[in-house]
Amino acid sequence: MDRPLDQIDKNKLPQHLAIIMDGNGRWAKAKGLFRSMGHESGTKAVREITEACAEINIPYLTLYAFSTENWNRPKMEVELLMRLLVSSLKKEIETLNKNNIKLNAIGNLDTLPGKARRELKDVIEKTKNNTRMTLTLALSYGSREEITKTIKEISLKVKKGLISPDNIDEKIITEHLYTQDLPDVDLLIRTSGEQRISNFLLWQIAYAELYFTDTLWPDYTKNHLFEAILNYQKRERRFGKTSEQL
Repeated sequence: MDRPLDQIDKNKLPQHLAIIMDGNGRWAKAKGLFRSMGHESGTKAVREITEACAEINIPYLTLYAFSTENWNRPKMEVELLMRLLVSSLKKEIETLNKNNIKLNAIGNLDTLPGKARRELKDVIEKTKNNTRMTLTLALSYGSREEITKTIKEISLKVKKGLISPDNIDEKIITEHLYTQDLPDVDLLIRTSGEQRISNFLLWQIAYAELYFTDTLWPDYTKNHLFEAILNYQKRERRFGKTSEQL
């Protein structure tokens, strides 16, 4: 029987894959473990999926690592997640460079603890020349906050006479988003059975294909990823056109 990887058409890969990594807490609870163990196991899935994307040459991978709403979680859990972020970044520099992966981050990064910001900046700097794939971590990220920030920035430029209101178009808006250097999302995956977007890349997923799976994030493997890509490749992406126009 063919493996999912063997069936993938390398000419029809999503250029930008985004993943809402959900289910760490439920995974731990089902096993009678602390939530922290779920988050730690989730980092292993991050490594496997990142390496799998690099293996098949997906150029852009964006992971929803920490939302603006996640700050409302219990203080101990937030502190754990921040410590986990720092330790994971330190461990993964070698893996990122070995796989020629560039690290990027989007979100309101100024709200991150100083140590996390410094470590993030250090890894971004040490991987900036890598060219095989861009791995973007969405940290302290919320799409509504991003769009609000964008509106404020453009409004200020209009006020200063730098932009005419008549010239504001999708291109100008895109250039002011956190994702200004990234293409629109082609495929959005959410794990754990939830079927919602949760304030993630609302502008950027306008024409993305959505794929939901019941698999909890710590159990998500590269074969699950390849199955999602196979499903994506069977879909007809029309972008508002009819089938006959494609």
